[in-house]
Amino acid sequence: MCGHLFVFRNRRGDQMRVLFWDRTGYMIVAKKLARGRFHLARDLPKGATHVEVEAAELSLMLEGLDLSQAVRRKRWRPSARKTSPSKQGLMDAHGIAIPRAT
Repeated sequence: MCGHLFVFRNRRGDQMRVLFWDRTGYMIVAKKLARGRFHLARDLPKGATHVEVEAAELSLMLEGLDLSQAVRRKRWRPSARKTSPSKQGLMDAHGIAIPRAT
């Protein structure tokens, strides 16, 4: 009920099933390939039983693309603002500034 999708692939790699909660109950979606296999986005460490993938990776895997040699490009991310502790204000649970006592 957390919004995650749980994806299961069989040993041969030609079937995938997706389990998720849709607010009224659990739903299973299955896809079986007539030819070929589903390829994981990256190699798994030895003994790994699960892996987390992003929604975009899952979508590409279900479309049949082999992502093993795909290169992820660096994306710009804003850096966190650095303020001195003396200038930082207090915030309540709703993000509203609490005035300092003088």
